[in-house]
Amino acid sequence: MIALVCAIIHSVKIHKNSSQARYRWLNKPFSSHLYNTWLIDRGSLTARLQQRYANFVVKPVAMKYTKPIQDEVALFYQSGYKVALIREVLLMGNNQPVVFAHSVLPSASLRGEWSDLGKVGSKPLGAILFANPKVKRTPLSYKKLTPSHALYKQAALYLQQAPSYLWARRSIFSLNCANIMVTEVFLPHIITPIR
Repeated sequence: MIALVCAIIHSVKIHKNSSQARYRWLNKPFSSHLYNTWLIDRGSLTARLQQRYANFVVKPVAMKYTKPIQDEVALFYQSGYKVALIREVLLMGNNQPVVFAHSVLPSASLRGEWSDLGKVGSKPLGAILFANPKVKRTPLSYKKLTPSHALYKQAALYLQQAPSYLWARRSIFSLNCANIMVTEVFLPHIITPIR
């Protein structure tokens, strides 16, 4: 019953805050072309990448307590001054960065069953989240990131040549009223044929 109440409250907060046009993410990835099948797949991205690449690794690049970016604050319905644990990793396929993953773990969510999430290191976060059948996931939302977006800037640091935009998707995972947000920015190498 508590989980249902948490889910309803969280759904209302997400709907209320998603109306802020400045931070709007899309319900569908319009004109995403070659990225579309990657963006809309609701299964574990980690499992899919492990199937595609013989050499798949998670490379941690940042783990720090800091303020979430503005559209994340709005979605989490938090005051702008609060900090969260931000985890950023590169998902590497055959020694190439294919996804930049950015996770927001509010301090309140790092308790109980998720108390160890801040210590996963190079383990795939997705594998942990999808292994627990009690974890609920919100619908995916999508954004074509331009060079002015904070996540584009972070992801572009790991590219030799930055494209004019990057596609991203995000969702919130919930367990017993604890919520974390996972954003996955798809890098150009993911649509390059494997040789």
